[in-house]
Amino acid sequence: MKIIRINPLKNDSGGKTAAFFDIETNDGIIIKGFRIVNGANGLFVSAPNDKGKDGKYYDNVILPNEMKSEVEKQAIEEYNKLS
Repeated sequence: MKIIRINPLKNDSGGKTAAFFDIETNDGIIIKGFRIVNGANGLFVSAPNDKGKDGKYYDNVILPNEMKSEVEKQAIEEYNKLS
């Protein structure tokens, strides 16, 4: 799995999203819309999600814990190189 695009954001408006990025799986599947979020405990990765009719947000992509950890590690490393 690799990150194929990362777009850091200028957080002049005070938002928590630090960057958007896309990944490509080893099978060549591209998943767009991941975010790096600046939370209370530091940076973390948020999967693409949509708001449901009940007002809650639901992930569109659910990754196994091992894969999510790898994506998060790679994304934060790439983000830190750019900022």
